[in-house]
Amino acid sequence: MARLQTKYRDEVVPQLTKDFGLDNPMQVPKIEKITCNIGVGEASRNAKLLDMAIEQLTNITGQKPVIRRARKSIAAFKLREGMPVGAKVTLRRERMYEFLDRLISIGLPRVRDFRGVSSSSFDGRGNYTLGIRDILVFQEVDYQKVEGTIGMNITITTSAPTDDQAHALLAGMGMPFARSR
Repeated sequence: MARLQTKYRDEVVPQLTKDFGLDNPMQVPKIEKITCNIGVGEASRNAKLLDMAIEQLTNITGQKPVIRRARKSIAAFKLREGMPVGAKVTLRRERMYEFLDRLISIGLPRVRDFRGVSSSSFDGRGNYTLGIRDILVFQEVDYQKVEGTIGMNITITTSAPTDDQAHALLAGMGMPFARSR
């Protein structure tokens, strides 16, 4: 069992139950999935960039990504419907907890001038999204193969009905929120 999963079961669940006065253990919010997305706008002109992004996302998450394709044609961007524009991975269960543990304990502290993640990135339904400007903060990335900087969006989907419960859940898991809240 993952280290973060054990922490959730042993420490976070009792704390959330007490803080929010939940009677039923099934009411306690939990993390359902983590979605990692890399957008490669230049992929329509340079197929090597998409292959490199897929390889690096596989290294980071331990799971093969799905190629995302354009839904609409946009002439200004020289984009046609069906062209590859990015890669996405949805993590669940063990891999999800392992990835979140690596993100919190290794990835985020390696971000330059890191002062914590924003508390305002919740969507109103208990889900949290953060962006990383450069995937080189993950130690699994082979920096010699990466050309330029590649960003990544990470969405943490929780079962929490409110943003306050989701914030308490992620803070209990160790997410380093900025002090502004």
